Amino acid sequence: MPGALWIAHVDVTDPEAYGKYAELAGPAIAKHGGFFLARGTRYVQLEGPDRPRNVVAQFPSLEAAETCYRSDDYQQALDHARGAAQRELVIVELSD
Repeated sequence: MPGALWIAHVDVTDPEAYGKYAELAGPAIAKHGGFFLARGTRYVQLEGPDRPRNVVAQFPSLEAAETCYRSDDYQQALDHARGAAQRELVIVELSD
C-alpha cells in the first residue's frame, strides 16, 4: 500500500493559540505513523492564495493520515487552530 502526504497551507493569525496547536499536533501525527518532511521552510508561491506556512507530513497510507485527522488527539489540537489560522489541508496518496 503506498504512503500518503498530508499537505497544509497556513496563514497564522494568532501565533500563541497556533503554537498550542503545533505542540499537540506533532505527537498526534507521530502516533499515527506520520513524520514531517517540511514545516515552515522556504517556498516559492506560483499559483493560488499565498499562505506563508507550509507543512508536509508523510504517513504510511492515506487511511492512516485520515484516521489521524479524525482522531480525538488531533481534533483536540485542531481546536487551538480554529480561529487562529486560515488553512487548507489535503491528503494525497503517493504513486506506486
